[in-house]
Amino acid sequence: MSYIVVTDREGTDHRLDAVEGWRVMEIIRDHGLPIKAECGGACSCATCHVYVAPEWQERLYEATDEEVDMLDEAFEVEEESRLSCQILFSPELAGLKLQLAPQ
Repeated sequence: MSYIVVTDREGTDHRLDAVEGWRVMEIIRDHGLPIKAECGGACSCATCHVYVAPEWQERLYEATDEEVDMLDEAFEVEEESRLSCQILFSPELAGLKLQLAPQ
């Protein structure tokens, strides 16, 4: 089974089984980690904000203008910031490492 590694806000790493085609936000939420994801993946809230590990940045599709606009609404945005609802899991992302951003 493929997986992603998510660091929670307390610094604990969690290895989460991941399903191809699911949004990373759904994987995090369905494993019970504290991510709001209020819009359910519609890219209209920024409550699924995460930091993607630098070594994974270039493996992701570039953020759309819509995602960049929503990140402008988020707190503590960094160069590694992405909305997890906009990252679709695929086998190429097996082992993806990210950290939950502050709420």
